[in-house]
Amino acid sequence: MLRVVTLSTLFPDATRPTFGVFVERQAQALAARDGVSVRVVAPVGLPPWPLPRAARHHALATLPPRETWQGLPVTRPRFAAIPATRGRWHAPLLARALRPVLDDLWREAPFDAIDASFFFPDGPAAVALGRRYDVPVSIKARGADIHFWARQGATRGQVRASATAADGLLAVSAAMRDDMAALGIDPARVRVHRTGVDLDRFVPVERQRGAPHVVSLGALIPRKGHDVVIAAIARLPGVTLSIVGEGPERARLMALARRLGVGERVHLTGPVAHRDLPAILADADVMALASASEGLANAWVESLACGTPIIIADAGGAREVVTTPAAGRIVARDAVAFAGAIGDLIAAPPPRDAVRAAAERFTWAANAAALHEHLASLIHRHRTGRG
Repeated sequence: MLRVVTLSTLFPDATRPTFGVFVERQAQALAARDGVSVRVVAPVGLPPWPLPRAARHHALATLPPRETWQGLPVTRPRFAAIPATRGRWHAPLLARALRPVLDDLWREAPFDAIDASFFFPDGPAAVALGRRYDVPVSIKARGADIHFWARQGATRGQVRASATAADGLLAVSAAMRDDMAALGIDPARVRVHRTGVDLDRFVPVERQRGAPHVVSLGALIPRKGHDVVIAAIARLPGVTLSIVGEGPERARLMALARRLGVGERVHLTGPVAHRDLPAILADADVMALASASEGLANAWVESLACGTPIIIADAGGAREVVTTPAAGRIVARDAVAFAGAIGDLIAAPPPRDAVRAAAERFTWAANAAALHEHLASLIHRHRTGRG
């Protein structure tokens, strides 16, 4: 039996059911393999008393410390996330909070490896805990952990040190591996481990006839570039846009749509449960996302699986996903380029089976098989080296 602790500060909960859902799916797929046991540790960062807490923090504080989530045993320890410190103390405080939790898990059943599913603060904490229990540690790079935390003065040294100390490293795309190499991380130590998609749930369906419709999917933050897509829609008379997600940019994006005269054609739907995404994506003519940076966005692959082509900026693993004309277009991150590409695909949509074919290599079964082999090899090497 291979016993794995999946450590991830990105993991869904009752207050954020779509938060880090890709980590949930990866853990489920790994746990479904014969001879594998997975226990999830999903830490919750909260400002320590007596610092004030926002409403979202109060909601997080009510989460159960232990529960079964989507069939997975999940522990949700709290750790002190001190605001205005640029993350400097996140990793050591996380490691301190995790020690008694993992001690309990170890007493219940010793584990063989720690799989950190985000590089910061999970990675440095996982390395410290791997030493405590003498088990190998794998750390996965996904996006903001490298593009943001690895470039901040207070945290970049911690990211690089954990990369050096970890037994194995994963990246969601070859482009992410290149970004890691640019930070001084040895690319030969990084294995590309792409995301998956549930091809039984994300499927093409008969589209409702009506005005051409575009979907943009992602948090309402500047990095996702929803303003670029709104400006593109303003150049496409009669085309409607739904932006699925929530975040601090909501008011600015609504104001932009009104200012450009497309307030009635742009709809900000708010967050949508992951189970409802297939219907939304499958009914769109195009999925457009103008991200400034990505690892390898699940939204790209999920859209393709629904037979809906994508228009995306040249960010992260974009060139590893859009590998055929049917899959969509990679364009400059500006409204003119996005409008032109959206208009072209609406005028001449590719066959939906050809679009879906671009997603068929991204399965959770393949993801889990690769992760299983990766962790098993780390454990073997660790035990052999220990002698």
